Amino acid sequence: MIIESNLRPENALSRTTVNAGDHYIGTIKRGQTLRILDLEGNQAADTLFFSAEDTAERYSAMDTVREQGAVYLTAGSRLISSEGRPMLTITADTCGRHDTLGGACSSESNTVRYDLEKRHMHSCRDNWMEAIAKHPEYELTKRDITHNINFFMNVPVTSDGGLTFEDGISAPGKYVEMTAEMDVVVLISNCPQLNNPCNGYNPTPIELLVW
Repeated sequence: MIIESNLRPENALSRTTVNAGDHYIGTIKRGQTLRILDLEGNQAADTLFFSAEDTAERYSAMDTVREQGAVYLTAGSRLISSEGRPMLTITADTCGRHDTLGGACSSESNTVRYDLEKRHMHSCRDNWMEAIAKHPEYELTKRDITHNINFFMNVPVTSDGGLTFEDGISAPGKYVEMTAEMDVVVLISNCPQLNNPCNGYNPTPIELLVW
């Protein structure tokens, strides 16, 4: 569902550019709104959310899909935690839908999907591991890296229940906006993937704005 935001970028509390293939970690307070902006189009932002009060409580794909009865996220979707509580609500979306099933690229998935020689290519899991290693104050470990949201990524479900990775449906300037229902830690990998068409084989920057 396409819903545009009435928030103005010049009024944002912060603006952060996350370069192609880089990571971001930070805290969004309850009531604040986060916008993920696809600057050049068809970039995938692989994202995890944790309760800032207790990071053992985290975004749950299973609970989110079950509660909303849909496998894609868009305006109006509530992101549900592993404790069954709403973490964030998507309040605006100019892309239309976002993937909950495709997971994040890793050395293992690059090997299985593409070729043994792709194993050592940079991946989203590498990004997350680097972020938590550089920021021990969030007290996250590799055991906390679970199923994620792929904002802007197009992963259709086939008629026989499989998944395919298709060309992105985003475009320059598209964004998704969500309001925090609790204090949350946000962990993002701006996907470095070069082997599937999710970002046109050309990773580009994204921008994060907070109001």
